Amino acid sequence: MSLKKIQSMHAHAEKIAMLTCYDSSFAKLSEAAGVDVLLVGDSLGMVLQGAENTLSVTMEEMEYHTKSVAAGIKSCCIMTDMPIGSYEHDKDIALINAKKLIAAGADIVKIEGGGKMVETAQHLINNGIPVCAHLGFTPQSVVQLGGYRIQGKTDESAQNILKDAVAMDNIGINLVLLEMVPAALAKLITETINATTIGIGAGVDCDGQVLVIQDLLGIYTGPANKLPSDFKSPRFTKNFLAENTSIQTAVSAYVKAVKNKTFPALEHSY
Repeated sequence: MSLKKIQSMHAHAEKIAMLTCYDSSFAKLSEAAGVDVLLVGDSLGMVLQGAENTLSVTMEEMEYHTKSVAAGIKSCCIMTDMPIGSYEHDKDIALINAKKLIAAGADIVKIEGGGKMVETAQHLINNGIPVCAHLGFTPQSVVQLGGYRIQGKTDESAQNILKDAVAMDNIGINLVLLEMVPAALAKLITETINATTIGIGAGVDCDGQVLVIQDLLGIYTGPANKLPSDFKSPRFTKNFLAENTSIQTAVSAYVKAVKNKTFPALEHSY
């Protein structure tokens, strides 16, 4: 029912507020603040474990944190990342692992990339697993992409991302998350496909937005082995706690800003 609510919001052009979450306390608080979707992200490797990327996160950790988030909510939609190595090499193994995350409490799983991942997504959908496709900058491919770089800047790159979004849409994908792509490209994709689009660093025209809760609170300062002074927050982040008196009001302010289309502003987009 929670996923149907998201589909209804999309149909009625109501903006969707998504926030990462890794435990029951923040899940309970976020739901009370009006967050529509909680993303149990493999970003936990960075913000909770202090790693430089998401590549060390395991299936067991994703199951554990999904269960923790599910324990704290009543009806909020839960999306869980499938970690690297759990889906991209074998579609049958992908199905086994996706079922584990659904059993842990997820309503929908997220996989990264287009191309050959369309077949994997199709296999999951055919077996009753709702899927979100993560396109643009894909953190699990950070090494191949040469770091944290905006994607879709060239005509060829933009067309490839659009092509992947359309291919995913054609197989019945539920959501498409667009990360670090030009706002104009995200707008085009949103207008082209039927699936719900969620942006992070992709402009205000996506159907919804997502932020890492540690970025929303301004408390993430980079990998554990580096000085906080060496860290520069990504352009797409905003510290909502700086303008509010509590975590609860900061999250509520984020939800309100997404709903009334004041976040992301131009300075948070590419």
